[in-house]
Amino acid sequence: MSESALGLKKTLSGLHLWGIAVGLVISGEYFGWSYGWAQAGTLGFLVTTVFIAVMYVTFIFSFTEMTTAIPHAGGPFAYSYRAFGPIGGYVAGFSTLIEFVFAPPAIALAIGAYLNVQFPGLEPRTAATGAYILFMALNIAGVTIAATFELVVTVLAIIELLIFMGVVSGGFAWSHFTNHGWAGADRPSMATLGGIFAAIPFAIWFFLAIEGAAMAAEEAKEPTRTIPRAYIGGILTLVALAFGTMIFAGAVGDWTVLANINDPLPQAMKIVVGANSGWLHLLVWIGLLGLIASFHGIIMGYSRQIFALARAGLLPKVLASVHQRWRTPHLAILAGGAVGVAAIYSDSWVTIAGQPLTASIVTMSALGAIVMYITSLLSLMRLRRIEPLLERPFRAPCYPLFPITALIIAVVSLIAIVYYNVLVAGLFAALGAAGGIVTLLRARCGSGVAPDAMLRRPEGD
Repeated sequence: MSESALGLKKTLSGLHLWGIAVGLVISGEYFGWSYGWAQAGTLGFLVTTVFIAVMYVTFIFSFTEMTTAIPHAGGPFAYSYRAFGPIGGYVAGFSTLIEFVFAPPAIALAIGAYLNVQFPGLEPRTAATGAYILFMALNIAGVTIAATFELVVTVLAIIELLIFMGVVSGGFAWSHFTNHGWAGADRPSMATLGGIFAAIPFAIWFFLAIEGAAMAAEEAKEPTRTIPRAYIGGILTLVALAFGTMIFAGAVGDWTVLANINDPLPQAMKIVVGANSGWLHLLVWIGLLGLIASFHGIIMGYSRQIFALARAGLLPKVLASVHQRWRTPHLAILAGGAVGVAAIYSDSWVTIAGQPLTASIVTMSALGAIVMYITSLLSLMRLRRIEPLLERPFRAPCYPLFPITALIIAVVSLIAIVYYNVLVAGLFAALGAAGGIVTLLRARCGSGVAPDAMLRRPEGD
């Protein structure tokens, strides 16, 4: 049997899927979100986070319907292809690929920065590259091993966040959190509205990539039962952790010293227990596990997306190869890693709109995510209309209220991200157009979408 003919192995339980869903995201609780305070202040960013949390909750309840009805490794690509054909599939696949390929370099650099604190002689980019090599190897070794590791580090990262909240609760004062909390002012005004919208990408970072668990659907046991439980449990876990982490960190002292930094939790804990506390060292070391959980999980996500797009003919077929022994998409894992390592070593000399590359790729990932959310929600509503008889083991509750709510917030978020990040948005559009041209040329040369029962659209549509 050829490698390309091998399928992905169904070994993942519901607990594994919950670990993947939460682990993909949990680094967002440790860094990245505090940049939202610099834009909107604590109270302004709290409004932004509520806005985005509503989007994610309604989105996940809607998204789960498609994940269980079409359990395909391509996830959003498969849903949009089935609903809108090749163009819809390409837009969703490209956007998901941007989200999942560009997020890991930012996380890898944060891992390198954490390790550099403990080992000053270790160059952060070297450590980040080492993280890529280690976790690509772990992903290639087998999905069960990778998912079990993901589950363990995710649970440890959650425990550490709870420890953080418990330790800093001794210095908690709501007055600290609310002091000048509206972008430096004590009361909201029209002037603070811009900061609230500008902070949207950093609120998205709290939840970014939870939908990646859909890409493990082909490897899940009983996906119609396990996926809904994993997604619903995952989003509720993340909402609780996001608000808890943000509020406890901002209530320990002067929140302005925690804005615009990559390690807000250790610095918040330092305010309460001092720089020499054992609790602080524990947070730094176990906090590293939160970054590792997301990094490792997103490698799983991008590899399945590359694999699915290659299997469908939208990327070179060789990337759809499955290792004969380990039954994992090893070349897809390595291809995404090559892009990530290139981004790591470009960070020091590439700037976009005056921002370092890391900040820009976080925004690029958020932009890809929002476009994918929009295409997925539109796909849900179109499939409800054109395929009413499609088996749906889980149906979105409160339909159409939930998907419409998520869609409206996603569109507003897209407008805000583009408005405040015109150059990054232009680069996103240029990459999308270039990829579309290449895909069209490959299709004309006979490398079009391969037959796939899950991608088949109703006849006559």
